[in-house]
Amino acid sequence: MNSFVIADPGLCIGCHTCEVACVSAHSADNMFLQQEENPDFYPRLRVMETEQVTAPVQCRQCEDAPCANVCPNGSITNIGSSISINQDTCIGCKTCMLVCPFGAIAMVPEFRGGQKQVQPGLRSNANGVWARKERLVASKCDLCEESGNGPACVQICPTHALQLVVPDDVSMDTAAKRAASAQTLQQFGGLIRF
Repeated sequence: MNSFVIADPGLCIGCHTCEVACVSAHSADNMFLQQEENPDFYPRLRVMETEQVTAPVQCRQCEDAPCANVCPNGSITNIGSSISINQDTCIGCKTCMLVCPFGAIAMVPEFRGGQKQVQPGLRSNANGVWARKERLVASKCDLCEESGNGPACVQICPTHALQLVVPDDVSMDTAAKRAASAQTLQQFGGLIRF
């Protein structure tokens, strides 16, 4: 089973700190020192706010990942305990984004060495001016696998609304629930007759 991050909407205050931690964890540049009017801000999770609930939504690292199943060139694979996107081979077809049941995949500009990449040979016309078209690739939560420290969003959340669920914890929790269920059956065992 893959690990995944889950949010408790009862604890989330909608501060967006998890989004900032995510961008910081995946960027070589200090986002707070960007001089641009519109800084590059592409978190791999999104805090959703409605009248009833506020909580971050991100990839659940599905076992039978629909995104991986539809990727036409195998750019989405199961590596370690998470589903990963190889942005070098991603062709930006958006199919993964369409099939994700959680809406956890977004198309973002590809960066290399801090620079946005453009598509070779493809241009677009904006306001009568032809320009090279930026290369868009799929992006989603990768559990901060490269950091080796675990998900930055979980570490930084001020209310502990985010939790990393790992396979061993699920197995132990399931075993405890089964034991409690058996105890309940034992208590009422004399009352049930068929």
